[in-house]
Amino acid sequence: MSISSALNAGVSGLAANASALAATSDNIANSETKGYKRVESNFSSLVIESGTGTYSSGGVSVSTTREIDQPGALESTNNATDLAVRGNGFIPVTDESALISDTGDFPMSLTTTGSFKTDSEGYLVDSAGSVLLGWPADPDGSIPTFPRDTSDGLEPVQIQDNQFAAEPTTEITLGVNLPATESQFGASGDSLSLSVEYFDNLGTSENLSVTYTPIVPTAPGASNTWVMELRDSAQGDAVVGVYEITFDDSTGSGGTISNVVLADLDAGGQAAILTGNAGTGTTIGGGYDAATGEFTVDVARGPIEINVGQPGTGTVSTQLSDSFAPTTITKDGFPVGNLTSIEIDANGFLAANFDTGITRTLYQIPLVDVPNPNGLTPQDNQTFALSNESGSFFLWDAGDGPTGDIISFALEGSTTDIAAELTQLIQTQRAYSSNAKVIQTVDEMLQETTNIKR
Repeated sequence: MSISSALNAGVSGLAANASALAATSDNIANSETKGYKRVESNFSSLVIESGTGTYSSGGVSVSTTREIDQPGALESTNNATDLAVRGNGFIPVTDESALISDTGDFPMSLTTTGSFKTDSEGYLVDSAGSVLLGWPADPDGSIPTFPRDTSDGLEPVQIQDNQFAAEPTTEITLGVNLPATESQFGASGDSLSLSVEYFDNLGTSENLSVTYTPIVPTAPGASNTWVMELRDSAQGDAVVGVYEITFDDSTGSGGTISNVVLADLDAGGQAAILTGNAGTGTTIGGGYDAATGEFTVDVARGPIEINVGQPGTGTVSTQLSDSFAPTTITKDGFPVGNLTSIEIDANGFLAANFDTGITRTLYQIPLVDVPNPNGLTPQDNQTFALSNESGSFFLWDAGDGPTGDIISFALEGSTTDIAAELTQLIQTQRAYSSNAKVIQTVDEMLQETTNIKR
């Protein structure tokens, strides 16, 4: 019985070490495979109950585990869509076949790295056919609220090279210096004008015409007051705002805004203070907020906030000397632009850069967290599938919660250590040879037993 058990133990040792050798071979073969997670072989003894004075060997069994939770070293690249996870978490991907089937169902797999490039339809796909998944942004670049315990909101990331984008103007800083001499007795009273470009919701260029007309006093002195009229080219030069701006002439605050009020219009729609006619109580434009120095006018595309400066600051609009000059004319918004490049930040936001200077968020790439990463089911091409052993998943913002962040221009290297694997290879070879020697010895013993009968 003991001789037979020894033979069986030797056979189990051969099988176990052959399995360990296969795992080591895989590790060495994938030493340069990006994102590869090495396989660890674990041996455990089998114990068979033995009778008094005898011993029955049970042999050995081997189990293999893939060390999915162990990160590889990050290697820099020159491709913005080469992605790697720094820390915990997995990048969600789906198989390219899901796009071909056109069912709208995108089964989620997980990976820790991928070299993604746009295919013929603009989808970000790696060389193995894994398609990057993300949450799509709204047209304004904001990310809607998606459920975090399901992959239903994730879509294949698609970038169109001929994509266009525009951004409407919502704020204009209108800083000018008005000549103090023009609001004094005896001045000509001529209006001063300038035009400011803005962009509507479709990226079309429009103009806001601004006219400053001084109030010239009829007696010696200075009014320090100007009527500011704004007209919108998108509405046929219709008036969208009329304001009275009064400047301070006191020591220390001279030339700064003292007050801004909506102008009272006469029956003809002109500022009553200019025409000398009776005011009707009619005004055009939004009220001035002294705390921010802004008022709102409604152009064709919607409201635009106009910043003329706060009272007493002199940082935007002033009335000094005898020259008229724009000092601070700034605005947001951009015309239609062409896509030039894309980038992905550490929080997983994929943004498109346009030649007009716009940067707009298109997708957010979340990171998937599971309680037991080593319980994931390995698949081809360094991807993993969820399983009962891995536990339920949750989608986190990269860099939030238990997850790490996403690094672009980088790939994760293999976790294989060649030196350690070659050492393990030698040990496995020696163990295999030793088990083979056991079988040879048992064979010789059985041969001797057979010879006794002879």
